[in-house]
Amino acid sequence: MLQPAQSFVGIVFWVVAIAAFIVEIWAFADAVIRPASAYAAAGKLTKQLWLIILGVALLFGLAGAVRFVSIIQMLPVIGFIAAAVYLADVRPAVRQYGRRGGSSSGPYGPW
Repeated sequence: MLQPAQSFVGIVFWVVAIAAFIVEIWAFADAVIRPASAYAAAGKLTKQLWLIILGVALLFGLAGAVRFVSIIQMLPVIGFIAAAVYLADVRPAVRQYGRRGGSSSGPYGPW
């Protein structure tokens, strides 16, 4: 009698795992396109270290997305947290240093 409910919960967890994996892909791709000098200028960990962290997070997320490990287990959760930290803290800091060429633009627009 609980089979349909368990099946629905399993699908919901799988959808959450897929969404987390997409966030991890986004974080890794964004880290790849940012210049290494931007990380140092922003006072963050090096680009190489962030790529390693996000690459491992991507593997954990993939494992959760293909149901190799359960979404409730810690590895996919840790991978998502690493990607979320990058997107919430590191990305905004390195983004302002990542512009190519000179511009007369300040942090709030042109001046």
